[in-house]
Amino acid sequence: MIRTIELCRRFHVGDTWVHALDHVDLEIAPGDFVAVMGPSGSGKSTLMNILGCLDTPDEGRYQLLDQEVAQLDDDRLSQIRNSHIGFVFQSFHLLPRMTALENVLMPLRYNNSVEASDRQRGVDLMDRLGLSDRMDHRPNQLSGGQRQRVAIARSLINQPPLLLADEPTGNLDSRTSEEIMELFEELNGGGQTILMVTHEEEIAAHASRVIRMRDGKIEHDSKTRH
Repeated sequence: MIRTIELCRRFHVGDTWVHALDHVDLEIAPGDFVAVMGPSGSGKSTLMNILGCLDTPDEGRYQLLDQEVAQLDDDRLSQIRNSHIGFVFQSFHLLPRMTALENVLMPLRYNNSVEASDRQRGVDLMDRLGLSDRMDHRPNQLSGGQRQRVAIARSLINQPPLLLADEPTGNLDSRTSEEIMELFEELNGGGQTILMVTHEEEIAAHASRVIRMRDGKIEHDSKTRH
């Protein structure tokens, strides 16, 4: 699914260069559920951005589904993001004037039209995620957990092979966080590949593999269960 080779990303801070990623080698197989942890400045967010085709490395290679993507132009990266990757963010990023279902269907609008079969897929996703009675509600009429479920449904509408989650429980209480992680486990049990950045040990424990980063390098990579 994912392979990085000697991946490097540098940023100019003041009069020095900071290595956000320092020759990172990583492989993620289809069906993996990986949590990435590390202190602030460890490189975990930079790694997520490159794997999500939101940023490009300065050096090294990145292969996604056997495609070399490290040096692709912005248009091609955008196409890959829309077709191959689903994103879940801490702040949900829902459009306030749209209903929950309209938010779920939003990625399909980049393909110019939403057909009846697409709309039905959105309805089915929301039903699967326990939102069948919230489809016509706007984000401000939903709880935090419901908004995150809408965001997860939106991330899955294009049936992407890879789901990237950046602190997906950061704005949720502990009970709701547990519910969202149980949902992630269910999705992963159905074959969904998930890569999640988190700073919470109890959240990372739901993943089957935990990668710990420090100073732009992978410090530790371990299985947690299964």
